[in-house]
Amino acid sequence: MTRRAARQPGAIMKKPQAAVRSRLRKQASRQEGSEKRVLSSSQVKPSTAAAGLAKRQEAAWQASVSSYHLFRDTAEVMAFRENLLNWYDREKRDLPWRRLAEGEVDLDRRAYAVWVSEVMLQQTQVATVIDYYTRWMQKWPTLQDLAGASLEEVNQLWAGLGYYSRGRRLQQGARKVVEELGGHVPHTAETLQRLLPGVGRYTAGAIASIAFGQATGVVDGNVIRVLCRVRAIGADSSSTLVSQHLWGLAQQLVDPARPGDFNQAAMELGALVCTPQHPHCSQCPVRSLCRAYQKVERGKLLASQSLPGSPDVEECASSTELCQLCAHPTEPWDQTLGVTNFPRKASRKPPREECSAICVLEQPRALGGPQILLVQRPSSGLLAGLWEFPSVTAEASGRCQREALLQELQSWAGPLPASHLQHLGQVVHTFSHIKLTYQVYGLALEGQTPVTIVPPGARWLTREEFHTAAISTAMKKVFRVYEGQQPGICKGSKRSQVSTPSSRKKPSPGQQLLDSFFRPLIPTDSSNLNSMAQ
Repeated sequence: MTRRAARQPGAIMKKPQAAVRSRLRKQASRQEGSEKRVLSSSQVKPSTAAAGLAKRQEAAWQASVSSYHLFRDTAEVMAFRENLLNWYDREKRDLPWRRLAEGEVDLDRRAYAVWVSEVMLQQTQVATVIDYYTRWMQKWPTLQDLAGASLEEVNQLWAGLGYYSRGRRLQQGARKVVEELGGHVPHTAETLQRLLPGVGRYTAGAIASIAFGQATGVVDGNVIRVLCRVRAIGADSSSTLVSQHLWGLAQQLVDPARPGDFNQAAMELGALVCTPQHPHCSQCPVRSLCRAYQKVERGKLLASQSLPGSPDVEECASSTELCQLCAHPTEPWDQTLGVTNFPRKASRKPPREECSAICVLEQPRALGGPQILLVQRPSSGLLAGLWEFPSVTAEASGRCQREALLQELQSWAGPLPASHLQHLGQVVHTFSHIKLTYQVYGLALEGQTPVTIVPPGARWLTREEFHTAAISTAMKKVFRVYEGQQPGICKGSKRSQVSTPSSRKKPSPGQQLLDSFFRPLIPTDSSNLNSMAQ
């Protein structure tokens, strides 16, 4: 998340922060009794016991870790909070979910506004989310509105945003709040995570701190990067040990007076300044507390030989072979990388590869204009509930593949002319854990009586309806191959490729000009799957 949007002065009229916090505290106390009645006695733990447990856990955590990787005194913690929050107040981006959360007095609507934004922002760029978020909140401004929507409507609005299960679980959570929790969103990170589907530790902490003022820390990709650099944590950031340590640091640092702002400030710092590849250390408000920055400065001084001996910069007192938070001895500090030595991650497993044969079946002479056939995916699994072109798993090739696909098409549309089924090319699209190659076929029913009746789970759509239906980015790319029917590469996404049979001859320059003139204009679509900036 390295994008930065200009903040527009005067875009929002802020209420005095003290007044807003006071009003939120009063509402929270009024709703506390209601929330406890909803939860069983076994689900609600006494606050004093929880506080005591948290203190014991923090003491055990600090005792097991080298002080080099901790904030050891109150002065350091207070300086970190003050510097970061002052920077955030000056530099934070003007984003629609922040405007809604800052201006909303009703706690449930405030929590809903935060909840939607946090789910959409999971592994998706801020610039992409803004338009989706605005449309979502206009269509379903309250939890009750979302709970009454259909899955088809949710998928349709979510189409193109990627990771489609997020939208489905968000709606499931809204229905649970409305139908089982009296319309009130749980107030604590613990109850949010336990009661709401799709709400994990990070999302629960974000909602609890931003909407309800709970002093709970959060850790996302940006926070991981900031904390690993500030405390020189060189071990694999995805390991259980490092993850637990980072959550401990986040809880130690969070400002109890402004927990929501602090958590957003930490994420904002990672998004705008402490970026993955090209951090702007000169603009960092906490660089005086950053151990990675100190190591860089020490290296510069030694290289210039401006000072005799080694500058007084602290290192981890434990042997790197013993300290589980330091980089392994086989991965020494690389001065050319600077602070980007941190964080270090284990190499990811490559996505598994799968192949599918898929067909765009069209009725050019259908009543009301040309129509194409779509079928609905199962209600669970990859792209659950979305619409796509009929397809089959393509383990076989050539004749067997064509026969299997034709049989699938006939199960939806009845007898079809096998001779008209043409192989047009292929689309390679990478999902989060699957690299899927679509062998694209086309079949146009030119001389047949239009099919008007299809089984449940299938429907005929006009081309205009297709572009607004709940379909994935991959289906849009498949359709472009069918429409173009020309050799070439789809440039809509770095994560997907389109190619056509090599047996086709390359058109002459003159033919290419004619083809591009007569080719219909197809809306472009870009991939929105982006890993959390790390």
